[in-house]
Amino acid sequence: MVRNSDLKIIRILQENSRTPFLRIAKVLGVSEAAVRKRVKRLEKEGVIKRYTVEVDPVKLGFEIVTFIGVDTKPEYYISTLEKLKDLDKVVSLYSSSGDHMILLECWFKDSEELAEFVKRLNSMDGVTRVCPAIILKKLK
Repeated sequence: MVRNSDLKIIRILQENSRTPFLRIAKVLGVSEAAVRKRVKRLEKEGVIKRYTVEVDPVKLGFEIVTFIGVDTKPEYYISTLEKLKDLDKVVSLYSSSGDHMILLECWFKDSEELAEFVKRLNSMDGVTRVCPAIILKKLK
C-alpha cells in the first residue's frame, strides 16, 4: 500500500524526475533522508520503474503525432504485438480494452509517412482495422 506522502513524491517526480530530494523534502515538511529512503523503497517495490525524459516531437522534426487503434483477428493478436514492438515508428505500444485491442503512439515527419505506415499496418496478416487519430495539442 502506498502512503499519501508517497503519492506526493511520485507526482513531483512525474512533473520533473530531476527534482532534488531536498526540494521534495521541503514541500512535504520532512527530511531529505526520509525522502531518499521512501524513493529507494518505491524503486525497490517496483512502483517507480525508471526515470525518463519527455521531449517535444515537433522540435525533433516530427510534425504529426498520432495514436493509432489497431484490431486483429484473435489468433493474430500476439504475433501482431510482436511485430509492432519492432517497428521504429512506434514510440509506445499498449494492449487495451475498449474501442481497440492495440494502441500505438507514433511520430511522423509528415502526412505521407503516416499514410505509408497505415498502409503497412493494414497489410499485416490478421489486422482487421486501423484507426489513426492525429494529436492536435497535448494538454496535460
